[in-house]
Amino acid sequence: MADSTDILIRPIAGEHIEGFHKALDTVAREREYLSMLEAFPLEQIRAFVLEMIAKGNPQFVALANGEVVGWCDISRHAFPSHAHAGRLGMGILPAFRGQGIGRRLIEATLKAARDVGIERVELSVHADNSRAIALYEKVGFVREGLARKSVRIDGRYKDAIHMAVINQ
Repeated sequence: MADSTDILIRPIAGEHIEGFHKALDTVAREREYLSMLEAFPLEQIRAFVLEMIAKGNPQFVALANGEVVGWCDISRHAFPSHAHAGRLGMGILPAFRGQGIGRRLIEATLKAARDVGIERVELSVHADNSRAIALYEKVGFVREGLARKSVRIDGRYKDAIHMAVINQ
């Protein structure tokens, strides 16, 4: 495992798509943190990433020895009346959690979002994910609501906390 100082935070590029797909699938298959239970097929992920790049939406990856070990992205809302805002998604491979990589990823992504005029960033997090909630609060997110029984995975219901930060 690489030392956290050896982890590079970079804007996603075409060469990272397969690694991003693999990391996304790994975290999704934990069936714990994401609403997605497995990654979409590689070609759909490729189209998503290329569209994010084309639209100028911030998307960063954490790289350990060239391998994607985490990601953070913000998708700008499509409606013109909401285009000043976006939705954040992120994940870190299990072996790399608790090393400050998530904070580095989210800070880079929020800065890039500010640079492209995304003033409000929203997210939903499973209410039992205390580590993620603590990270989001450390970087300025505030709780805006609770969605009861928002997620059902393997017959287990989870509440989701809606959070946002005014990104100025």
